[in-house]
Amino acid sequence: MAEATTQVLIFTYGTLKQGRGNHHLIQDLILQQDAIFLGFHVTHQPHPLVIGLHGIPYLINLLGHGHQVKGELYSVSTRGLVRLDELEGISIGHYERLPIELYEERKEGVLVAAEAYFAHRSFGERLWERKGKVGLTEFGEEEGKGYVRMEDRPHGCDVLHDITSFLSNNSEEL
Repeated sequence: MAEATTQVLIFTYGTLKQGRGNHHLIQDLILQQDAIFLGFHVTHQPHPLVIGLHGIPYLINLLGHGHQVKGELYSVSTRGLVRLDELEGISIGHYERLPIELYEERKEGVLVAAEAYFAHRSFGERLWERKGKVGLTEFGEEEGKGYVRMEDRPHGCDVLHDITSFLSNNSEEL
């Protein structure tokens, strides 16, 4: 890995997974030796996973709610982490990177400490409530078909504004 001395374990559960809309970024990081695939993992504790506007998946930091969530684990360099944080909108409050405990999907036992991108605390819990407190175990192939990449969204689209609008009105659509 490019910066082997500084690496972070990142759990991906949504569009960064293999076969999903933003996996090209992970592939690029792997080619540049800024990421290594470590296998399929599952959250140790249940967490809400919901799909929001534009088919964007959100893991919500409400431990004990929802389901155990399936995803992929990567070891990512500091340089790779900068690119992932940019995609996930860390600096604008779209997601926040927080600790999470996992285990290998087919080998329940040894816990792995990693980090994952969670819906920002400013809207995560309200989104879970607005989605009827019904979550997924996985952002699978079918769910992935509904994802709209940034470049394919309407010009001037502001996801945070749209989330705020959705959460503040009574419309059932998201």
